[in-house]
Amino acid sequence: LLAFPAAADTLRVATWDVGLTRAAPGLLLADLADPDPQIRAAAEIIRAVRPDVLLLTGIDDDAGGLALDAFRSLIAQGSRGLAYAHAFHAQVNAGDPSFRDLDGDGRTTGWGDAWGWGKFPGHGGMALLSRLPLAEPRTFRLHPWDEGRRLSSRSHWDVPVLLPDGRRLHLLASNPTPPLFGAGNPRRNAAEITFWTSYLSGTPVPDDTGTTAPLPPESPAIVLGNLNLDPVDGAGLHKAIAALLAHPRLQDPRPSSPGGAAAANPHHAGPPELDTADWRDDGGPGNLRTDYVLPTRDLAVVASGVFWPAPGEPLAAAAATASAHRLVWIDITLP
Repeated sequence: LLAFPAAADTLRVATWDVGLTRAAPGLLLADLADPDPQIRAAAEIIRAVRPDVLLLTGIDDDAGGLALDAFRSLIAQGSRGLAYAHAFHAQVNAGDPSFRDLDGDGRTTGWGDAWGWGKFPGHGGMALLSRLPLAEPRTFRLHPWDEGRRLSSRSHWDVPVLLPDGRRLHLLASNPTPPLFGAGNPRRNAAEITFWTSYLSGTPVPDDTGTTAPLPPESPAIVLGNLNLDPVDGAGLHKAIAALLAHPRLQDPRPSSPGGAAAANPHHAGPPELDTADWRDDGGPGNLRTDYVLPTRDLAVVASGVFWPAPGEPLAAAAATASAHRLVWIDITLP
């Protein structure tokens, strides 16, 4: 039931909202100096699944990438250590002050007044780890949305991975706001997801450097991240994720797990084996599919899965300890 490492002629690409967020800046780095069970469980799962390329969401970012480097070092430890030679992180909107009263509470310096909700700059950011080289990314953190606000609650990234044959595999990464905790959040979540629908369709979008260019139609790409929206169940404007899943350039490998099936919510309409996040049923949304790895149709998918072992299986306790989310992976054939 474990996810075995990808074969030599395949590439394993994964995303995981790893739950490495803390209440104040610097706390994650301090915790990584003496890792607690949650941090150790997260590293253990990454070593077990062994992605070649891994997008982490829900990890606090600092300007020097010190917390990311410390976590990367932890993953590399031990007999099953996994070394990531390449990494990318960048500033996010979460916690970045706007000095405007965005949440309408009469103040301009609250958590809801940042360009993306956050207790401090970089709170719950994103990072990319890769065993293959990365090319120059395009970021869309400053992309405008509504009434002078920014679209991304964190950021949108187009990060090319350099494949062994010299081609570029574009990773289209984001972590939209949950469609909860505010009247405008369902609409913003949908708009953040719809950004990729437009980008994949060839819409030229100015990036943070001011460069406007479409995604080349022949470029293989993978949309990945915690998109915070289930196709059927829970809150949100489900048509946004439905449109992305139905995009003519994309395929949905429908990664599944025995743990998700075992944790089925009888009140949900969606298939529980596809769920990727484990929230309580009583007073919560129940388990949902919120995390995605969606490759373009020109990529051959040979395996996929959600790392969610059934109760009693190896690493089931570690998965529950590490995060409310589960790691989602696919294996694609290298050209």
